[in-house]
Amino acid sequence: MTFIPATKHQSKLRLAIIGPSGSGKTYSALGIATGLANGGKIAVVDTERGSASLYADHFKFDVLTLDSFSPLAYVEAIEEAEKAGYTVIVIDSLSHAWASKGGALEMVNLETARSQSKNSYTAWRNVTPIQDKMIDSIIGCKVHIICTMRSKMEYVMEKDEKGKTNIRKVGLQPIQREGLDYEFTLCGDMDQDHKLIISKSRCPAFADAVIEKPGAQFAEGLLAWLNDGAPEKVEQKEMVLPPKAPPPVDEAKDKAVVEHLKVRDEFESLCKDNKEACIAWLLKNKWIKDGEGLLAVSLENMNKALSRKAAFLTAVKATALENSRKK
Repeated sequence: MTFIPATKHQSKLRLAIIGPSGSGKTYSALGIATGLANGGKIAVVDTERGSASLYADHFKFDVLTLDSFSPLAYVEAIEEAEKAGYTVIVIDSLSHAWASKGGALEMVNLETARSQSKNSYTAWRNVTPIQDKMIDSIIGCKVHIICTMRSKMEYVMEKDEKGKTNIRKVGLQPIQREGLDYEFTLCGDMDQDHKLIISKSRCPAFADAVIEKPGAQFAEGLLAWLNDGAPEKVEQKEMVLPPKAPPPVDEAKDKAVVEHLKVRDEFESLCKDNKEACIAWLLKNKWIKDGEGLLAVSLENMNKALSRKAAFLTAVKATALENSRKK
């Protein structure tokens, strides 16, 4: 174990842009990405239902639209963008990996519902390594990455210089795991005036900076700092990773969780038009207990119902008819 003189190496940007709806996160991310790419290719991982593509007449980029937001889907998208030779990856947004369909919170809910103890702490023990794998793929990526994150919103009343009361929307904490900002080179909060307020920066030039409508000029300053230093060497990659490695991930378990989500979604879709009748049938046949919902059905029984959809729905309707006659 030997100490050596510290040396600044060239590096790739990890930028987080946080803000409420309408603050300009997507447009700013594309503007900064265009400056960083400097003629190279830009890949956008879109979870916002095509919002990035609304700016296709302003910026040149390729897009991949996700319809399920498991952290593993983000890992796969980043790996594909790296292989394809993109210079910059924009993830718009990272919040969906936490709080949307298939995201970490839903995975925890699913794990909790499936467990006998119904203990969410045990569920987190299984889901956290998957979340960590996504974060590690962002940190270890060989190209620049810009991540947008939604923020929780609050409305405040303010008086202007004439004494008139105005209502303004402000962003609070990002919708993602607490402490995620530590993993980025820079973090900034976008306000409703499209200003990026830097809250965390490893680049001294931008510490506590307020940047109005950030774009190519901001990217130029970042590139100058990122490219300053000794060339980054492949064998030194571990030096830029977090000192504490994430827990090992059980790939088979990851796939099983994702498969649970797919089966669950299909089962919910099967029951959506007759939900009350389905729950009555599930109670009658002891697939669930009193007070439980569709999520409490075991994966095995969900697959049974999906393998014989017509027979299942016929049985559900028969139970509903029988119950109506008893009333």
